[in-house]
Amino acid sequence: MEGGGRVSWMKYGPVVSLFVVLLALWFRSPQNEVLDDRLDAVLSSLLRAERKVGMSNVVRPKVAVGFGGCVDLIVDGVSLLNKINLPPTDQPLHHDYIENAEQLAQSFAYFFAPGAAAERFMLNDTFFSELVEASRDLPGNRWSVGGNAPVMAGRMATEGCDVLLGGTFSPDFTDVLSQHITVAGKIVEEPDIHLILEYPSGASWGHYTSRRANRYIIHSDDHNPYLSSMEEFAEKLEDFQPDLLVVGGLQMMDNFPFQSGERDALFSRLADLLSSSSPQIGVHFEMASFVEESIMEDLLHYVIPHADSLGMNEQELPNLLSLLKGSNITVLSDPNPRVATVLDQMREVYRILNQRYKDTNDDSAENDTNSAKAKGKPLTRLHVHTLAFQAMIVTRGSQWKNTMSATAKASLTANRHVCGSNDIDPSKARLIMDDSFSVSRQEGSQRIPLQETRPVSCWDEEDYEICVAPVLVCTEVYQTAGGGDNISAAGLVLQI
Repeated sequence: MEGGGRVSWMKYGPVVSLFVVLLALWFRSPQNEVLDDRLDAVLSSLLRAERKVGMSNVVRPKVAVGFGGCVDLIVDGVSLLNKINLPPTDQPLHHDYIENAEQLAQSFAYFFAPGAAAERFMLNDTFFSELVEASRDLPGNRWSVGGNAPVMAGRMATEGCDVLLGGTFSPDFTDVLSQHITVAGKIVEEPDIHLILEYPSGASWGHYTSRRANRYIIHSDDHNPYLSSMEEFAEKLEDFQPDLLVVGGLQMMDNFPFQSGERDALFSRLADLLSSSSPQIGVHFEMASFVEESIMEDLLHYVIPHADSLGMNEQELPNLLSLLKGSNITVLSDPNPRVATVLDQMREVYRILNQRYKDTNDDSAENDTNSAKAKGKPLTRLHVHTLAFQAMIVTRGSQWKNTMSATAKASLTANRHVCGSNDIDPSKARLIMDDSFSVSRQEGSQRIPLQETRPVSCWDEEDYEICVAPVLVCTEVYQTAGGGDNISAAGLVLQI
C-alpha cells in the first residue's frame, strides 16, 4: 500500500507542481507586480538615458591610467577565516595595518558587521603567504586582474577608449589585457597578490551578521607602493596625448614601511608629472580606503590640487571632508547614507577645495606679479558612488559633458559589475533608494520624487549642476571588489 502511494505521487507529481505554480501566480501579490513594473520602468529609462550619448567608433577617446596592478585572489571571507581556524573576536577594532591573526579578526569584524569596504596592508608577509596558500584550496576561489588602474583601464577599453596603463606586471598579466591597452612599466616575474575577502548581505561569522554585501582586502605588496612605472609612464604620456589622465592605486602607499623621505620623493615626482600635463587634459583622482593621516595630508598637498575630477564612495567622502575641516580622518562611516547627507558633504568638499585653489592663486599673484601661471586646478567634477545611488556635481561651462547620461551609465555599471553580467535582470535587482529625497539636510529643503520614467534627477545650484540616479542594487552578488573603479571609469567615459 505504501509503495503504491509513492508510485501514484510520482505519476501525478508534475501535474500537482504545475498546479501549485499556477496558483502562486494567480494569487501573486499585486504589490509585487507593482514593484516588478517599477523596476522595469526604471531600468528602461536608465538604459535610454545611457544611450542618449553614443561613443564614436571612428575616433576612440584616449585615456592614460596609472598606477600599479596586481592579481586578485577572490574568496569567500568567512570560509577563509573558518579554514584557518580563526574564531570570531569579541573585540571589533580598527587597525591601521595588520601584523597577526588576532588583529585580522578584530579588523575584519569591525568592518564586516556594518558591511563597509576596507583595505589594509599586512606587515607580516609570512602570515600573508599562509593566507594566500589557504585561499588557493578554497572552493569557488577566483583569480582576476586587479588594482585600481588596470580595472579602470579595462572598463574604459571595453567602453570604447584607447588606454595607456602605467603599471608593473608579469607576462601572464599583460596577455589577458585588452588589445586597446598599452602598458608602460617594467615586467616582473612575480606580481603582487591582493586577497579579496568577499561576503554577501546577511552573511554570518559567529555572532556578527553583515548588513550589506562588501569586501575586506588585504595585501603585502612589493612593487605597487613605489609607483615603479611612473618614469616609463611619463615618457610615453607625451606622445600618447591623452584626453584624460586618471590616477589611482595610491592607497598601496598607506602604512607601507618606506625609508625616511622615500614617500615624499615619490609624491613630489607625481606632482611634477600632474602639473606638467597640458591644462586642456582633464585629471581624475580615484580615492580609496586611506587610514594613515599623514598620507591623506600628502594627497591634499601633492595630488588633489592638480585634479579637476574626484571619484569616491560613501566611506571616502566623509573621510576627506573631515580632514579638510581640520578634524581626524573617519575610519568608518554610515555604509547606507541618505541622499541629502551625501549631497551636503559633496557641496562642502567642492566649496572647500575650490576656496583653497582660489586662495593659493590669490597669494601667488600677490607674491609674484610676473607669474601668471595658475597653481593646480579648480575642482570641476565630483562623483560619489554609493550602494543605493550615484551622485555627481559638475561645474557649468567646464569641459565635462553629458552629466545626466554619465550618471545613468555609472548606475547601470554598478549592477553589471556586481551581478557579473552585461545584461541587467530586474528579477535580480531591487531599489533601496527612497521614493523621494531631500536635496539637503537643511530645514525646508526641496524634495525630489523618484520618477520611474525619468529616474536621473538633475538641477542647477550656484555654479554647478547636480545629478542623482538610483542604483538597481544586485541581489545575487558575483563580486563587489572593483565596483567603484568600474563605476567611476564608466561615468568618465561619457564625459570626455
